[in-house]
Amino acid sequence: MRTRVRGWRWRRNPLRRRSDVLEAWTVLIAAVLLFVVAPLVGVAVGLRVHEHARTVAAAQRAERHQVRALVIGDRLGSLSTVESGREHPYRAEVRWTEPGKGTRTASARVPAGARAGDTVAVWFDARGRSVPPPPSSAALLQHAVTVGVCAAGGTAAVVLLGHAVERRIALRHRLAEWEREWERTGPRWNQPQA
Repeated sequence: MRTRVRGWRWRRNPLRRRSDVLEAWTVLIAAVLLFVVAPLVGVAVGLRVHEHARTVAAAQRAERHQVRALVIGDRLGSLSTVESGREHPYRAEVRWTEPGKGTRTASARVPAGARAGDTVAVWFDARGRSVPPPPSSAALLQHAVTVGVCAAGGTAAVVLLGHAVERRIALRHRLAEWEREWERTGPRWNQPQA
């Protein structure tokens, strides 16, 4: 039956080696880094990414404008819009009226399932090119959370890798220390008893 003594590396004891104390400190440091620093890194990176993404989305909203347009043509191009049972947005000819500029016609991305004669919302930039809509606040939040979780996970992976390397180095030193001790003690144990 084995008895487990908690905290033995921290107590004074003649069998405690320097490597035991070093290992105890590195476990404590790794635990603090994993449970305190890694989540803080994830939160900090997530907040920074969210702020940057909000700035980019605001710039896109200022540059892009949405119009209600009438689909006047069929799909442009020969690419299939159906993959694995899902329809994807595609390009088609649309027509809309802008105040002060009259009726305009252009090729634009239209939602999946739109047919000729349907009225759809399309987005254009300042040059009149069809562009995707600016990201929603839910998409920005999802992006920030994803990046934050990845940053926390990456930090945790680096901490665990560093701890594994330290344990391997400590094991080498411990084995070398045991070898030196055995060189001093071994001859006394191996002598024949009379």
